[in-house]
Amino acid sequence: MPRRENVSMSVIRRLPRYYRFLRYLKKTGVTRISSTELSAKLGLTASQIRQDLNCFGGFGQQGYGYIVSQLCDEIANILSLSSQYPAILLGAGNLGSAIGAHMSFQEEGFHLIGIFDQSSDRIGMELANLKIRDVAELEKFCKKEKPVMAIFCVPRDAAAELAEKLYGLGIRSFWNFSHYDIAMQYPDAVVESVHLNDSLMTLCYRISN
Repeated sequence: MPRRENVSMSVIRRLPRYYRFLRYLKKTGVTRISSTELSAKLGLTASQIRQDLNCFGGFGQQGYGYIVSQLCDEIANILSLSSQYPAILLGAGNLGSAIGAHMSFQEEGFHLIGIFDQSSDRIGMELANLKIRDVAELEKFCKKEKPVMAIFCVPRDAAAELAEKLYGLGIRSFWNFSHYDIAMQYPDAVVESVHLNDSLMTLCYRISN
């Protein structure tokens, strides 16, 4: 089996899509599926799907296909979805509140343990069964609870200072919804940046062309 650090990020980024669809098939009672059937549903070639899965050893049988529940479990294992990494959320405004309330963190490998904001109107309120804390408590909380991932739903001008503080506290993983480039400032950090505006502008281009 190839070493996982040698698997390209393009393959890794397709795995959640496979997992999401396989989980849907599992819930609807489908027990077996071929790479050809998967390709028709996902808009990828059967060859691409087989190549992606073969990066981790391959899980199907020629002429039989894939057992849906088994493949779903294997991809969950590859993605380490049972890890339950402790995570904190910075910013409980509209976006942060939506993410805190509606994301199924535990199904995606994380456990949300703390939410922080600087607004006196939000501090003390409850979100995702957690009390929103004053960001002034952040350092003390991190030293005690040791989160490994931070979700940034804060303005750019606040993100730089918070990133510096959290990096200094040992956090190296970020889910970044801010416009601050954490990866450029801290090259050894693991950062997934989500730019909703970029996606919307891309859609605008596609509609226009």
